[in-house]
Amino acid sequence: MLVLVRHGETEGNAAGQLLGRAESPLTARGRSDAAELSGALGPVFRLVSSPLGRARQTAEALGLAPPVEVDERWIEVDYGELEGRALRDVPAELWARWRADPSFTPSGGESLAAVGDRVRSACVELFARPGEGARADADVVVVSHVSPIKAAVAWALGGGDAMVWRLYLATASITRIGWGSDGPVLHRYNETLSAERAR
Repeated sequence: MLVLVRHGETEGNAAGQLLGRAESPLTARGRSDAAELSGALGPVFRLVSSPLGRARQTAEALGLAPPVEVDERWIEVDYGELEGRALRDVPAELWARWRADPSFTPSGGESLAAVGDRVRSACVELFARPGEGARADADVVVVSHVSPIKAAVAWALGGGDAMVWRLYLATASITRIGWGSDGPVLHRYNETLSAERAR
């Protein structure tokens, strides 16, 4: 199983900012939620992380046995000049253009199509080779960000890059994609601690 974990809440998330490549530490809630996520994970064969600090902090907080492998392809989208802005401060026409065109690139940033390309590459590689000597019942855990995880779900469902706008993903959430015989299979999406506690 490919298990995608979104990092815990950060100071930037709590402030409602567009948080791409900038570093923002986990809040106390983010650290606590990340530590609790380990209880929702089964046997883990590999642990992969985005290079950004909030993802690596979350990966370490999981307390898993495998060492953390950093893969640049799982880094968050680059918001360019929009980095750090509150969503309400982004000009409406700019936001509408971005939503309408996955190839749109904000000044100094990255398009959602580019995110989709690099994430698909990472997913195909993991799907083909989960790891040398991987057990059938062991998971590959990837700790990443909202945009790459949504891109991975779009890949699993055979959808286009624009699909990400129709998905909501909470911080400290888990998404599970199975290794189907004919391709990826989405098992669960956006599992959160609150949802688990309600069961």
